[in-house]
Amino acid sequence: MKGILFMNSPFTFKHTQPSNMEPHKKYPAIFLLHGMGSNEDDLPQLVQNFQEQCHIFSLRGPITQKPGYAFFTIQEIGQPDRAIFDQVLVALQRFMLEAIDEYQIDPHKVYVLGFSQGAILAQSLAFVMGNLIRGVVALSGYIPKFVTEEYAIRPVNHLQIFISHGDYDYVIPSQWGIESKELFEQFGAQVTFKQYPDGHGVTPENMQDIGIFLAQELQENIH
Repeated sequence: MKGILFMNSPFTFKHTQPSNMEPHKKYPAIFLLHGMGSNEDDLPQLVQNFQEQCHIFSLRGPITQKPGYAFFTIQEIGQPDRAIFDQVLVALQRFMLEAIDEYQIDPHKVYVLGFSQGAILAQSLAFVMGNLIRGVVALSGYIPKFVTEEYAIRPVNHLQIFISHGDYDYVIPSQWGIESKELFEQFGAQVTFKQYPDGHGVTPENMQDIGIFLAQELQENIH
């Protein structure tokens, strides 16, 4: 289902809703954020096993970045253009809150999955939205220093986060994934951390581990 743009939203998106939805029942939601040069068709395969039980929103970055799109621009690796990053982070928060309001979404079961710059945003959203996000899957990303140093951050000690990185990542150093893990642990989040003998990508084993993490989390979070 192609998403209907929310008021003032810069995002084109695809939305699938749980099969056989019951009236007045609320369901978990997974928001997908792709990497630079990709699009909204890239990540749904990672969560296809959860289509029957979750709302899935796959967002397209608002900036053209051939051969696809981007959510923000960068000065260099590790340094997003701050003004654009700030704007897109606010827009993502607004989008998620409007989606929760518009659809049958359980506000206690909101998850964000991102790859590369999508993982950068997913981790940043966890800090600025606090308990509005239950869990995060961050693949091959990092946390910009200004997020924890300059943003008004909220507690993440409730958060379940899966962080993974390729040992031979040529785009974003694997050490940055380790630093993300350590930072979230310092703030009290429950971290699952995995490394794979891969570059800047997602291996079949990585996909399997993501599925295990989400399945366990969704199962444990049933009220």
